[in-house]
Amino acid sequence: MEKVQELAAQLDYSDDEVRTCLRKFLQQMDEGLGERTPAMCQIPTYITRVADGTEQGSALAVDLGGTNLRVCLVELRGDRSYHAVQTKTLIPPALMVSREGTELFDLIADQVETLIRTHRPDRLNGVENADVFSLGLTFSFPVYQSAINSGILLRWTKGFDIPSVIGQDVCELLQQQIDMRNLPVKVTALVNDAAGAIMSRAYSLPAGQPRTSIGIIFGTGTSGVYLEKVSNIKKALDGHFDDSTREMLVSIEWGSFDNDLSVLPNTEYDVEVDQASINPGDQMFEKRVSGMFLGELLRTVLARLQNDPAVRLFGGSDSSMSDVSQDMIPLHTRWEVDSSILSVAKLDDTGDLGMLRQKIVDSLGISSLLTDVNDARVVKIIAHAIGKRAARLGGMALGAVVVKTEQLANVKSIMDNACYLRMDRDAQLQQGEIASQVPEGDIAQRPVEVTQSDERCLVDVAVDGSVIEFYPRFEVYMREALKAVEGIGAEGEKRIRMGLAKDGSSVGAAIIALGAA
Repeated sequence: MEKVQELAAQLDYSDDEVRTCLRKFLQQMDEGLGERTPAMCQIPTYITRVADGTEQGSALAVDLGGTNLRVCLVELRGDRSYHAVQTKTLIPPALMVSREGTELFDLIADQVETLIRTHRPDRLNGVENADVFSLGLTFSFPVYQSAINSGILLRWTKGFDIPSVIGQDVCELLQQQIDMRNLPVKVTALVNDAAGAIMSRAYSLPAGQPRTSIGIIFGTGTSGVYLEKVSNIKKALDGHFDDSTREMLVSIEWGSFDNDLSVLPNTEYDVEVDQASINPGDQMFEKRVSGMFLGELLRTVLARLQNDPAVRLFGGSDSSMSDVSQDMIPLHTRWEVDSSILSVAKLDDTGDLGMLRQKIVDSLGISSLLTDVNDARVVKIIAHAIGKRAARLGGMALGAVVVKTEQLANVKSIMDNACYLRMDRDAQLQQGEIASQVPEGDIAQRPVEVTQSDERCLVDVAVDGSVIEFYPRFEVYMREALKAVEGIGAEGEKRIRMGLAKDGSSVGAAIIALGAA
């Protein structure tokens, strides 16, 4: 077990490393605001307003960001509530790596038509422009946006590899397939999943809550979006946008942070996973934090440990596997192990680790006869190290955005003003001044209390994704990293509120689509 602990230690991500990475992250954020295609693209979304809960109308939303395709019909009621129906289908693997993109976008158009025929067939019987559905396309891949409804694909991620689509406008490709079916639908907005999360959460929050200004995704992939001052965006903004707010949501594209690995942690196992991917040398941050890669990283480590004579995990590589060849089991098959096993390993704290042992059988293909409690302990140790590192890296990235936007400085200003007001009123109370000036029972007689829960003093962050939702203590480990960030610390971390925004790619995309129509 000593060797296993030493291996797990290689995956530690210290406070000093958090601070070092954050400095490089801030540097690349600034570069992205000034250049069109740097490592972290900092893509302007042309979205200049955050939802306030009064939006209303019906719109379609398409979510393409992983192995599943979702199409939703959303009705916003204007009172922070909504109704949504959806279809969900698995994208055939062949469509994810084909030479041409026509079949992929035809599949999307087909699902859009199916949803309309099922739930709003009246819209298919000779419609006027007023009856055309606005559609928001949540397209969770790096694109260069020249307008809110136009985006040129820069590169594929998350296992997609369709060369002919790179360099093309994905909104236009989808609109072409929609028009071929004569559907009453217009693609009015290209939406990043994190931007959708911001809109969804902001729409649903009660009145008077702090405005949601950051959105982060840790799921199959990862992304971050934040509200930036337009004056800080130095590169050309080619498309039309409402500049009255002087703000714009910017998609960081942080999956490609530090592709040259000057500061990111990098073990021999990370190297192996990267070299086996379809895009070696790219998306190096994503390969350390997203669900698509965490399971493969664990599988890579465990396969090595099985072959290590000092460990002989699962009885070693020469163990009898009954009638099943070792080469055929998920443990020895690239990309066959998903990240859910990390969550089970974290959850199971029983003495015999029975739940984890069963998950090892199901996910790794190891015979139950070869999976004892010691093997499960090894899996638990390594899975914990991988999951905790991912969460702390995520905390570093969020911390960089908070520091960049100086939101905690604004919070401190609010708190200082409130504290000044409280002290001023206390002094006047002592002198009997206020009591003689206001009616009995008036709020002005009471000191203004500033507490941790004072909601004016929060940075509100919308979060979504299977990793941050289902990996136990992911947020806790993120917050540990936030505390290590200069400019945040233990007090500032308390002022950062994270809230799950499950419907970002549906409700959020619909809000953006309606606003852009």
